[in-house]
Amino acid sequence: MSTTRQLQVLQSGVEPCCPPLTERPFTAVEAERAAAMFKALGDPVRLRLFTAVASHENGEACVCDISDVGVSQPTVSHHLKKLKEAGLLTSERRGTWVFYRVEPSVLAAMSHLFAIPAT
Repeated sequence: MSTTRQLQVLQSGVEPCCPPLTERPFTAVEAERAAAMFKALGDPVRLRLFTAVASHENGEACVCDISDVGVSQPTVSHHLKKLKEAGLLTSERRGTWVFYRVEPSVLAAMSHLFAIPAT
């Protein structure tokens, strides 16, 4: 692992799924990891839910605050489950509501993937 990549891991608290797209071709394992993330975000409803959580105050949102995306509540739950399975969201039940959070390390890992090398 390069020194730059080690520093990024230490700063974000999580090792990115893959190197930046411009660094080198993905290995088979890296491609599987990236594909799972892209697949989870490849649905417009999931992308809307993910961005609703990420942009919500403190990066956390109650399901009651983000469920108005044009589909039924069971469908919202299904999509949120898929985002959790892909490791993009975490959740915590508080009373009758579930709160979703995008961990800063997830956003850091995603931005690492699309990093443009310094010139």
